[in-house]
Amino acid sequence: MNGFNGKPVIFSGNSHGVLVQDICKYLDQDVGKIEVFKFANDNTFVKILENVRQKDVFILQSTVEPVNDNIMELLIMIDAAKRASAGRITAVVPFYSYARTDKKDQPRVPITGRLVADLLETAGADRVVMVDLHAGQVQGFFKVPVDELTAMPKLVEYFQDKSVEDCVVVATDIGISKKARDFANWINVPLAIVEKRRMGNNDKVQSLNVIGDVASKNIILFDDEISSGGTMIAAAEAIHKAGAKDIYAVATHGVLPGDSANKLVKNSYIKEFVVTDSVPIDSNKQHEKIKIISIAPLLGEAIRRIHEGKSVGQLFTH
Repeated sequence: MNGFNGKPVIFSGNSHGVLVQDICKYLDQDVGKIEVFKFANDNTFVKILENVRQKDVFILQSTVEPVNDNIMELLIMIDAAKRASAGRITAVVPFYSYARTDKKDQPRVPITGRLVADLLETAGADRVVMVDLHAGQVQGFFKVPVDELTAMPKLVEYFQDKSVEDCVVVATDIGISKKARDFANWINVPLAIVEKRRMGNNDKVQSLNVIGDVASKNIILFDDEISSGGTMIAAAEAIHKAGAKDIYAVATHGVLPGDSANKLVKNSYIKEFVVTDSVPIDSNKQHEKIKIISIAPLLGEAIRRIHEGKSVGQLFTH
């Protein structure tokens, strides 16, 4: 017995309602009733419209654009659930913004990833669920339990079904090479790495060198996140110059701000982009070259297991 009353209650902020609906469909239950909106003075208002006393509450919010608004919504929803006497509150954050700000790599800069963790705990989160963090050490920013899920099995399954022959997985930089190696091991192919240098604090990337044999090979270019696309475009150019054949790109989070989706599909050597729906991709950013894999079953099963007190780690044994 977990001590909670009935089924889990799953609430959605305004960042990714479609994903929450898909999760609840997987769990065969309704989305929790809640109002989340802004007054004319730009203040966020939240009202929970059902009884959550001693319930197991899950609040899903992907901290995407507008990032700071969505973080504030999440904090206020957690506070509302706490003040409504929820038995346990789990923040489910498929995409955790500020995870890249995980250390002081320059003088007089913040560690914003830690600040957001402190805010979530202060608001009243008893547990946090995230997907494929950019930096694993972000888990250590929290004092409450953290479950880091990975979309890798879903992405691996896609490429196994696609049967890309004579293939090499290429990490977009050295920092992501460990996860890229795991991906390569899952599909039993070699690994190569693009050595890159980022220019300043903007999104401009200068790719320098390809470490490994990619000549006459089909390539799966691996990263955890596609943002502006500068890293992917630069890496694809370097790989193409090294003699690669078809290039596919895969990442868990397709952030794609502004016009980056259009630039990616038009201006790169990449044949196909494979991302998950951890971040909502608007219809104006969708393209036949962008394949979206749903992680609703992954999040739904994790919520079920957490609610029932079962192992979440067993989802990823292979």
